[in-house]
Amino acid sequence: MNILEHITIGEWVAEDYRTASVFSKYGIDFCCKGNITLEEACDKKGIDSIEVQHEIDIILNTKATHDIDFKSWPIDLLIDYIEKVHHRYVEEKSVTLLLYLDKLCKVHGKSHSELFKITEHFKTSAGELAQHMKKEELVLFPFIKNLFYALKTNTAIAHPHFGTVNNPIAMMMNEHDAEGERFREIAKLTNNYNPPTDACETYKVTFAMLKEFEQDLHKHIHLENNIVFPKAKEMETKLNLN
Repeated sequence: MNILEHITIGEWVAEDYRTASVFSKYGIDFCCKGNITLEEACDKKGIDSIEVQHEIDIILNTKATHDIDFKSWPIDLLIDYIEKVHHRYVEEKSVTLLLYLDKLCKVHGKSHSELFKITEHFKTSAGELAQHMKKEELVLFPFIKNLFYALKTNTAIAHPHFGTVNNPIAMMMNEHDAEGERFREIAKLTNNYNPPTDACETYKVTFAMLKEFEQDLHKHIHLENNIVFPKAKEMETKLNLN
């Protein structure tokens, strides 16, 4: 497949999630900053877009055996999946990570002062994500499901109090950007989640969990930014609500 200037990073990943591994390899953000083209992303990183494109082509030309085509899912099912898999993951892992980080600060804080900043960032992230997910679960996601059911049953739907779905979506995407930036700071402070040579097992486990948390967050944000939100806007347009 040749490079098409109008295709964004987010659209590549929405089409085939396996391409995310290529973008991650080159440090290209496919979730929060996924609204730019491959060439633009490569120019910013100072890397060869042809080489990256070649790796993407290899993936696209290889038959997927285990990857899930989330783009083909009905939007109500995808929303349920996000809540039950990714929202629940954040809720459960946040508790454990906060306990581990607090322990590391007490035991290793004197020799590794960066642990306090890492903990501060993660505490902020955990709190912000908790509020963010509630806004989605109580306001945005139910409305998107209503859009889906209205189109499916050819029935009318009332105008929401927030005017258009673009408004809460814009808010959610801004919050996604903030969390993406926060985890970029955590990655820097943890040396890309590589523990120091004097790290104990808890230290190593905590850094591994932080890395996994960021990876899950990337998938979580990708599903919303690049699949759920564009579909929601399209459905609202079809219903002439915006």
